[in-house]
Amino acid sequence: MKGNIYLLLLLSVLIGCKDGANKKAIKSITLDSVVLEREAHQELYGNWVGDFVIDENLLEEGEELPNTDYNPKINLTIKKITDKGSVFGQNVVKGNLRSLTGKLEGDAHVIQLLLDEPGDKKSDGRFEIKLRNDTLIGSWVAYDQSVKIKRRHFKLLKKQFAYNPNLMLNSQDEEYGTLVDWINAKKKEATDQDGDSTYTYVMEYYRSASPAVFSINASKQKLVEKDLKNLKKLDLEIIRNTIFARHGYAFTKPAIRQFFDPVDWYVPVSKDVSSDLSPLEKDNIALLTRFEKYATDNYDTFGR
Repeated sequence: MKGNIYLLLLLSVLIGCKDGANKKAIKSITLDSVVLEREAHQELYGNWVGDFVIDENLLEEGEELPNTDYNPKINLTIKKITDKGSVFGQNVVKGNLRSLTGKLEGDAHVIQLLLDEPGDKKSDGRFEIKLRNDTLIGSWVAYDQSVKIKRRHFKLLKKQFAYNPNLMLNSQDEEYGTLVDWINAKKKEATDQDGDSTYTYVMEYYRSASPAVFSINASKQKLVEKDLKNLKKLDLEIIRNTIFARHGYAFTKPAIRQFFDPVDWYVPVSKDVSSDLSPLEKDNIALLTRFEKYATDNYDTFGR
């Protein structure tokens, strides 16, 4: 009887030792996993912003694209790099957010990134990037070579996003000294005479904004009806969307992006900034939207 008791005690001690060894092994594996996920090259983390320019050599002869498609702004964000070279991030182009995964190669002198979009959209592709001093330089190539835009190139500088209610637009058009909607033209047929010949042609007219878009700050001042009643529809649209631009909203519509992609301080980072808007901004957005419904525009700018 006593022998059985001693045997049971011995088995308990052995099982306890085995369990302790297993726990130590599990703890060791867990620690090893943490080491495997250790981050590296954190100096590369953040937003890298610049123009996403079409490779002109791949355009068909005589092919023209809108300015907003030719060189839209791109924000390539690096979120994480592991010491094993795995890279995770996202890019924003023309309001579209696409995740990026890939790898980092190179040494202390040459750093290269190879990043892939998911591939579930026809417009997805691969980024090949090199770090030169403080600039990411590289190219993007579409997976599907049947798409219209097959290749782009870029030079990106690091630019961290920070909301600033003081940010204002500046005139981007030296010729007209104001903002012009080059996307939505009104076309009118006209006739002219050259000697005995009469010919017909098409004139294009564009709407332009007033100087109010450079002075009214709807993120800081409480707007009232008298501030808006004499403004054009385009003025109201730009003033309202400048609020969203300050918060890093990624615009998808070319008619809106044309005013903000060229702006140095604009960094598109999100598809939803509603929770970031201040009570003042929300009130002003509601008032501006109401006025937009009834406002009109003058198409008084000739095409160029």
